[in-house]
Amino acid sequence: MFGPASLTWRIDREAVIFLGAGRALLLQLAHPWVAAAIAEHSRTLADPIGRFHRTFGIVFAMVFGPLDRALLSARQLHGRHTMIVGHMPEAVGPFAAGSRYCANEVAALRWVHATLVETALMAHDLVLPPLSVEERERYWTESRLFGALFGLTPDDLPGNWSAFAAYTEEMAQSETLTVSTAAREVAAQIFGGARPWLRPPRWYRALTASMLPERLRTGFGFELDERDIRVAGRAVRWIKRVYPKLPDRLRYVGPYQEAQARLNGSTEPDWMTRCLNRAWIGRPQMDDRGRQ
Repeated sequence: MFGPASLTWRIDREAVIFLGAGRALLLQLAHPWVAAAIAEHSRTLADPIGRFHRTFGIVFAMVFGPLDRALLSARQLHGRHTMIVGHMPEAVGPFAAGSRYCANEVAALRWVHATLVETALMAHDLVLPPLSVEERERYWTESRLFGALFGLTPDDLPGNWSAFAAYTEEMAQSETLTVSTAAREVAAQIFGGARPWLRPPRWYRALTASMLPERLRTGFGFELDERDIRVAGRAVRWIKRVYPKLPDRLRYVGPYQEAQARLNGSTEPDWMTRCLNRAWIGRPQMDDRGRQ
C-alpha cells in the first residue's frame, strides 16, 4: 500500500513509536464508545500481551504487508468491528445511558485512526528530527490511504494536515471525549499493574500522562509531580542520545525488516527478523498462514 519511499514506512519502522502506545490507548479509551466496547467485548485485561500483538499485527500488516495481506487485514478488522455493538451502560458525556454504540460507526473509526496517526508522529518527533511542514502534509496524505483500510472514505477525513490538527484539537476539548468509569478501570488495570510483571515503569507512565491533554489526564486520575516530570525528561534525553546510534537491525521493527527482505527477493524472514516479529506481533511472520 505504501512502499519504501513513503513517509509511512519511514515513521512506522521506528521501534521508538512504542513510546506513544500508552497515549494512543488512553485517547481511544477516552471515547466512551471505545471504552464500552473494550470493557464488554475485548480480552485486553485478561490478555494484555495478546491485545498488544493483535493491534500491532493488524497495523503492521496494513503498512508493511503485501497488498493482499493488507486488504485481508482490513477485511478482518471490519468483520471484527461488525460484531462489536452494544448499549452504553451509563450516561457519559453526550452519550445517554442505553444508547447504542457500534465499532464500525464513522465517527468512532475516525477517532481511533486519528490517535494512531497523531501519536506515531508525536513519538517519532520526541526522539528523531521533526518532520517539516511539507513532510507532515505528505504524511497526512498517506494516512488518508491508511484510513481507507479502516473503512473510511476521503470525505470522512480532514482534507489536509491543518484540518487534521484542528480536528484533533477540537476533539481534545470536546465532551465527546469523556473518561467513563469503564475507561478509568481499564486504564487503572493496565497502568496500575494488575499483573506486577506487566506494570509499566514509572518513566513510561509519566511520559504517557504528560502526552495527554490536561483534562483527560485528570479524568484518568493521573498525577504528575516534579519527580515524574524529571524521570520522564531524563528517560527521553537518554533515549535521544542512544536510539539513533542503534544498528538498524535493532532499531527497526520486525515487520519492516520482513518487508524489505521480501522486496529483495527473500521468501522467508531470517531468524532475527522472526524473533523481532514475535516480540511485535506475536508470530514469526506477518503472513504465516500454513507455516506454523
